[in-house]
Amino acid sequence: MTDATDTDTDTGTPLLDHWVGGAPWRGDSERTGPIHNPATGRVSGRVRLASAADVTSVVARAAEALPGWREASVARRQGVMFSFREILNARKDELAEILTAEHGKVLSDALGEITRGLEVVEFACGSGHLLKGDYSDNVSTGVDVYTLRQPVGVVAVISPFNFPAMVPLWFLPVALVSGNAVVLKPSEKDPSAADWIARALAEAGLPDGVLNVVHGDREAVDALLDAPEVRAISFVGSTPIAKHIYERASANGKRVQALGRAKNHMLVLPDADLDLAADAAVNAGFGSAGERCMAVSVLLAVDSIADALVDKIAERMAGLRIGDGTRGCDMGPLITREHRDKVAAYLDVAASDGARIVVDGRGVVPDGDADGFWLGPSLVDRVPTSSAVYTDEIFGPVLSVVRVSGYEEGVAVIEAGPYGNGTAIFTNDGGAARRFQREVRVGMVGVNVPIPVPVAYHSFGGWKASLFGDTKAYGPQGFAFYTQEKAVTSRWLDPSHGGINLGFPQHD
Repeated sequence: MTDATDTDTDTGTPLLDHWVGGAPWRGDSERTGPIHNPATGRVSGRVRLASAADVTSVVARAAEALPGWREASVARRQGVMFSFREILNARKDELAEILTAEHGKVLSDALGEITRGLEVVEFACGSGHLLKGDYSDNVSTGVDVYTLRQPVGVVAVISPFNFPAMVPLWFLPVALVSGNAVVLKPSEKDPSAADWIARALAEAGLPDGVLNVVHGDREAVDALLDAPEVRAISFVGSTPIAKHIYERASANGKRVQALGRAKNHMLVLPDADLDLAADAAVNAGFGSAGERCMAVSVLLAVDSIADALVDKIAERMAGLRIGDGTRGCDMGPLITREHRDKVAAYLDVAASDGARIVVDGRGVVPDGDADGFWLGPSLVDRVPTSSAVYTDEIFGPVLSVVRVSGYEEGVAVIEAGPYGNGTAIFTNDGGAARRFQREVRVGMVGVNVPIPVPVAYHSFGGWKASLFGDTKAYGPQGFAFYTQEKAVTSRWLDPSHGGINLGFPQHD
């Protein structure tokens, strides 16, 4: 952990403060939480946990900074983003080390996360065309109509543990360049990246108070949902929490974009390149230890090629190196000991439900401290769709294989699920691919691409129970979420025009 500004007197470990008004801030709450290094299992620091009163103070500071930033020119806001882009790009290795130390993902994966966030920063640098309005001249005699896009106000971003840099970077550049003031509440499990980003934006010229970081747990989240000055909420996390945030924030009159759970399927047809499909299944199933909402967790294998595909995947898994993310390994630990144990328990469920455990990750020998939160990649074949191994979002390195008779049954399995975040089809049949991308009720679709995360100038988000609220994240929909459109009807009267007319205004 870096950027700590205090020391816990009981443990002697670094204590991370909030970032408010352009400086570290302690708040009044005395509660703190542990920050672990998942690769060692040891506590590396502690983080302050805000009270509801602390959140009220932070929101007030954002509201105080809002007017000046809202009235700043688009050119000035973009200038800050340009400077931030240069800082982030130059020092991404530093941020990656923080991600690896607190989340556990390997350094290459951490750098990939930052690169995807950097894409949104670069997109925000060219935001002028998405912030402009429309103009219609002389819609009626001497009457013009035009629209303005104006910021929403104070907005809150609540981000998850699995992408402590990328997810904030999905939202912050768009919200800030649109003229909003932001309160960021990162996961308390790996919070240091948020403070790092806030410091870098301050260095880039962002005025004090425009971005504030408040650390905390459920108490802080609910305080943000209830704060009258907060006009919009962005969230990424589990579906139960997303639903809670959507319902509570909406009841308080706020805009909400809440991205929830996923159970992503990869359908492999008999004509697919099985080597390509096997590589993709391993990459998408076990990258970031499976702790990502776009991970492929279910492989739908057509019966005729299922045995061969499972064998190819198992062969590739045997060559994976599991260990400390700083040692050049392929996959790191899980985020906490409790989460590791929960994920591992699904392998017992799979066996009891009649599935075949092809590769059991519980016996992994890691390249790292034995006390780390380790679980190796696991492959489970012939998983019944009634099993919790199939129905639950496991959020770990467990790849389930469900065998299907063909395209029709594969799509039917996907359609029967409650989530619609991401899906993929592997085939060399263009007709099948086109039919799949049009028919399947999922928000993000890959054709021979296992993790179909859109680039920054498109928008990210799923369908069904994977998304609650008004819009998807980043891209054009992100700008629509963080701005309000105002329509202006204008007439500059000719001195000779006048008279009384009580009728309803008409165009002439």
